[in-house]
Amino acid sequence: MTALSFKGKEFVYNHHLAVPFRPLVPHPEKGIGPASLDGNLIIQGDNLHALKALLPYYAGKVDCIFIDPPYNTGNEGWSYNDNVNAPMIREWLNNNPIGIEDGLRHDKWCAMMWPRLRLLRELLSDDGLIFVTLDDNEQHRFRLLMDEVFGDGNYVATAAWQKRTSPDARKNLSPAYDYVTVYAKEPCER
Repeated sequence: MTALSFKGKEFVYNHHLAVPFRPLVPHPEKGIGPASLDGNLIIQGDNLHALKALLPYYAGKVDCIFIDPPYNTGNEGWSYNDNVNAPMIREWLNNNPIGIEDGLRHDKWCAMMWPRLRLLRELLSDDGLIFVTLDDNEQHRFRLLMDEVFGDGNYVATAAWQKRTSPDARKNLSPAYDYVTVYAKEPCER
């Protein structure tokens, strides 16, 4: 299997294990009906911490996950802030926000995605599926990340969806399409 190499991979490879568990604390005043952790939830906070907080309740129980990560076009201004404590990587991570001029933005995106994908895989049930939307900026790197985390035999499909219509899309090649990529937790029949 081909492996994706990116700066910082050795520091984030098992970073999901070092993220502390955090309690899920219901706020009844923000909900409808009695507060409960076994129904629909809206979680406010960093998604890495939220995923780690969900693990004790939902590990191996989630049948379907849909995520819409940063597309990493250079225009979002997202920041990589996962508190990876290795001294060699601190200075590199402190260059925030990540923009179009950041020559390592693809490496930072991969380093940000890796621990989240590892936790998402733990949340999925054995017959669970994960759906991820992306555009051309990271699609090819994402497939390699997913092949490593989920296994290349667990790739299900990639569907293109037209995100907009424009006169350009009819005359020229156009970035009018994004992709939804699907992986299964365990190998499935195709």
